[in-house]
Amino acid sequence: MIELNDDASTIFTVGQVQSGPPCCDPVPSMQVANVSVRYGTRTVLDQVTLDIYKGCITALIGPSGCGKTSFLSALNRLTDLVPGAHVSGRVLLDGQDVFDPKLDLMALRRRIGMIFQRPNPFPLSIRRNLELPLREHGVRGRQVLAGKIEATLRAVGLWDEVGDRLDSPAMALSGGQQQRLCIARALVLEPDVLLMDEPCSSLDPISSAVVEELILRLRGRYTIVIVTHNLAQARRIANYAAFFWMKERVGKLIEFDGCQQLFDAPKHELTAAYVSGARG
Repeated sequence: MIELNDDASTIFTVGQVQSGPPCCDPVPSMQVANVSVRYGTRTVLDQVTLDIYKGCITALIGPSGCGKTSFLSALNRLTDLVPGAHVSGRVLLDGQDVFDPKLDLMALRRRIGMIFQRPNPFPLSIRRNLELPLREHGVRGRQVLAGKIEATLRAVGLWDEVGDRLDSPAMALSGGQQQRLCIARALVLEPDVLLMDEPCSSLDPISSAVVEELILRLRGRYTIVIVTHNLAQARRIANYAAFFWMKERVGKLIEFDGCQQLFDAPKHELTAAYVSGARG
């Protein structure tokens, strides 16, 4: 059983959480220990510890401003790009220290892809959006590139929609298509982990449903960590859920468990209030 003290500084370990659905074995892909994020002198996230399980979807839930996006960005060191940002603690990816200063960041971000809240395709053709990252990572040969591009577009359900116009501008696609193209751009590099920061929040309901269905199809093949304010979405897609809250103006992890367990039988009163709609 997870015991929570008054300041919500619980340390979570493997075996303390309920396992997800049968398709998801509780084998850690990433192990996060005591991660804190600070911008200048302001701490936005304090002492987060949890395991992220291989092939599973972990949803990060909680109100705006409690550090969820900062936590997500720390996992592949996008925080390195923010002036004044400082991250402490430890993150292991299959045993490798993500915060090792000698780590090749390009290689790390190939293994841990990022999907942002708003679709951000390159202002290039559909083909070039996928070809460019492949070439940057050393993939050459017209047939090899074409094969990878087609396979990835099929994986995200775009090939039948855009396969005959790959040289058209990516910016001319609909919002939902742009977001699936951005997911394809991450998948074409064959990552281990996908980080998603509210990937459906800027989409219309139909496009959102299409992207959500895609995320479900990716479960099992990729480890996915998704920030979402849509609690119904978290319940539908996630194996595990982590609830963040602001305490004394600092984001903290309050509870982490199997998604169904966290929603149906939360162990902390703040979690219970949030998932019931009484708080937040």
